[in-house]
Amino acid sequence: MFAGVLLLVQGVLGMLVGVAGIGRDDVYGRLGEYVFKFSVPAWGWIHLVLGIVLAVVGAGILRGALWARAAGVALAALAVIADFMWLPYSPVWAVVSIAIGVFVIWALCSERGPAAL
Repeated sequence: MFAGVLLLVQGVLGMLVGVAGIGRDDVYGRLGEYVFKFSVPAWGWIHLVLGIVLAVVGAGILRGALWARAAGVALAALAVIADFMWLPYSPVWAVVSIAIGVFVIWALCSERGPAAL
């Protein structure tokens, strides 16, 4: 349940970050030169799509879907990578989101009891 709620929250917040990036190019600043040079609206679309998928998988985990556990681990890892690349645009939120992704991976991989497969 912990991982499902965190994925759902991370998905919704990712959608909000995506909409902010798409809507206004001047919402996010950049900390100097950086290797991963995408425009802010491109990052906005990436975060929006990833946020939608994370929210769907989080809802699947809360419903107990078997496919959602493996998808949750894979998508949380993808979200951690995307948030690492997002660091120059929003450093504090990116670090918080990376931590959420790590907790999700930990929770999905370490569950014990009758629900664990």
